[in-house]
Amino acid sequence: MLQLENITPEWTLFLDRDGVINHEKNNDYILHKDEFHFYDGVTKALATLRPFFRYILITTNQKGVGKGVMRLEDLQNIHQYMLTEIEQAGGSIDQIYFCADLFDDSPNRKPNPGMAFQAKADFPDIDLSKSIMIGNRPSDMKFGRNAGMYTVFVATTHPEVPFPDPDIDLRFEDLPAFAEALIQISKLQ
Repeated sequence: MLQLENITPEWTLFLDRDGVINHEKNNDYILHKDEFHFYDGVTKALATLRPFFRYILITTNQKGVGKGVMRLEDLQNIHQYMLTEIEQAGGSIDQIYFCADLFDDSPNRKPNPGMAFQAKADFPDIDLSKSIMIGNRPSDMKFGRNAGMYTVFVATTHPEVPFPDPDIDLRFEDLPAFAEALIQISKLQ
C-alpha cells in the first residue's frame, strides 16, 4: 500500500493524459490542440509535484492516430501545446510515451506495461517499485500493477469505480487533490 510520506525525490510519477491532465471527449479523441482543455489547477499541480519526483512521465493510449482519424503531427502539436503550458506554469514533463496501436494485445497498449518498460530503457535509474501511476480508468491501474508500480486513481471521469479495489492504492478527486495531499504530508515531516 502506498504511503505518501515514503515518497522521496528518487521516485517517478507516471501520468495518464486524457481524464487526468485534460478533459476527455466522451467516446471520441482529442484531435487538435483547440480541443485540448486542462482541468482547473492541473498546471499548478504539476509545478507543485515537480520537486517531489525525479521524473514525471506521461503514458497515453492514442488509438485515434492508429485509426487514422488524426495524424501523428496533430498529436505532436497537442503535446507541444500541453508541454508549453505546463512549463509556463513552472512544471515540466520529462517524456511523453504514447501507443497508437489498435489491438488490445499490443505490449505497449495499456493495461499492458510496455510504455513503462520503454521509460525504464530511456531512464535506467527509474525504479518501478518506487513509481506511481495516476490515471482515471481501471486500465491505468492495471498498467501500473502490471509494471510493478503503486497506483493512484483520480475520479474525474469515472467516479463510479469502486474503492477500495485491489488495483488501486489511493483515490483522489483529481490531480490537484493528490498534489495538495503530498504538500500536506511534507509539511508534517
